[in-house]
Amino acid sequence: MTVREQDRGLVRAWARARGLLVALLAGGASVLAFSPFGIIPLAVLSLAVLAGLAARQTRARAGFALGFAWGLGAFLAGVSWLYVALNRYGGMPMPLAALAILLFCAYLALFPAAVGALFVRLGRGGAWRRALLFAGLWIGSELLRSWLFTGFPWLAVGYSQTPPSPLAGFFPVVGVYGVGGLVAFLAALVALTPWCSVRPAAAALAAILFLAGAGFGLGRVPWTSPTGKPLEVALIQTNVEQGLKWRPELLSEWLESNARLVREHPADLVVLPETTLPLLADRLPDGYLEELAAPVAARGGDLVFGVFLRDARGAIYNAALSLGASPSQSYAKQHLVPFGEYSPPLFGWFYELVDIPMSDQTRGASDQPPLRLGAQRVAINICYEDLFGRELIRSLPEATLMLNLSNLAWYGDSFAQPQHLQIARVRAMETGRPMLRSTNTGMTALVQPDGRVAEVLPAFTQGALSMSVQGYEGLTPYARWGDSAVLLLGVLALAVAGHLRRDAHTRRGV
Repeated sequence: MTVREQDRGLVRAWARARGLLVALLAGGASVLAFSPFGIIPLAVLSLAVLAGLAARQTRARAGFALGFAWGLGAFLAGVSWLYVALNRYGGMPMPLAALAILLFCAYLALFPAAVGALFVRLGRGGAWRRALLFAGLWIGSELLRSWLFTGFPWLAVGYSQTPPSPLAGFFPVVGVYGVGGLVAFLAALVALTPWCSVRPAAAALAAILFLAGAGFGLGRVPWTSPTGKPLEVALIQTNVEQGLKWRPELLSEWLESNARLVREHPADLVVLPETTLPLLADRLPDGYLEELAAPVAARGGDLVFGVFLRDARGAIYNAALSLGASPSQSYAKQHLVPFGEYSPPLFGWFYELVDIPMSDQTRGASDQPPLRLGAQRVAINICYEDLFGRELIRSLPEATLMLNLSNLAWYGDSFAQPQHLQIARVRAMETGRPMLRSTNTGMTALVQPDGRVAEVLPAFTQGALSMSVQGYEGLTPYARWGDSAVLLLGVLALAVAGHLRRDAHTRRGV
């Protein structure tokens, strides 16, 4: 090899390394588009960097590397709060916890990596064709990530587009993955359009304005309508530090604290957060549950609270239980968190490294009806379950309110809380229902059907959010069709991209 060839090799190696670094930083910057930062345009700009870099490549493996770097940057910056649960509260040694998070983020990065590889492999043609291809591939990757190995759709790009984004109006129609596909389409169009040419630039600008206008218009459509009388609700935030919650000597203090908070905040519906009683219901002191619910029942209302239930077979459920004027009802969590709430096959060794209480739970049935509480029908979801819109819409159209019970104390003071509230905002828009949230350390809130956060308690404070809530009836297009609509949208984008490629070949006489 000559000196000149060596120099060219070094230049190419440096260019590749520089591209990977730019992709890594762009992925990390994408987190700023989500809560609590809310720099919404960064979602488009970050993906535009990935699309622009990938469009210059000729080998699929180069596109894979760029997508992997982008994904690694995004997930390391966006979900590294999982380290807090493993190390601080799970007791996993620091090096092992850091390695576990790195490997998990590397797994998540495989999905944008696949987009990058396929985009390079199939991405010939003009800007519009490649933008449609990029959008279709992105939709497919996020749908797959939401399903494979029970799914982990946290930081799906669409979540960044809550109001005031003009794309927020699309949530009730195509859901979060459809909105993510629109972001990917706009990103690729921005990156690949030759803006110095008048006609392509005008066409791209027209598409951007059209989607923004359509989203604005759809956001004004009343997909659902009020039903019944408003309900007086008290959403209680207990603020119990996770490291203290499971200490036996403090159990009586937590039981008395829950009872006191219920007494101090009367309402038609009083809600305590996930696992607010940190033990099995059948091990509670005699008469405690009756005492807990008595103030609410006395005024003709109902209490809903998180507790562990055990059935006749000995199976343990992370559940919500209602007591009060209405007949007692329960809901058992359906979508459990791997490693935190159950052990996947062949991973029993994981629990030798961590100490996670109540980590051998059983999945609740998938056809559980909403709780009938007075004149309202309340669909319960517990913590992580509200990431899965296609599962929440099973309760529709019967449910008039959505209620989430969460305990994010596992993740300390991190991005987890505002990111989770943003997810709840999307679920409210997808279902056309208010989303009530009662949490241990935050963020306890009322989200209206249009995604607006009507009220929220400060994180890491004890108190209650007392307000009047209106139930809603009817179905949004997303509630009617679920993710089948966005899957069709992704297939259509790929089909049109394929047609445009064949048409271009025909015109060139290929």
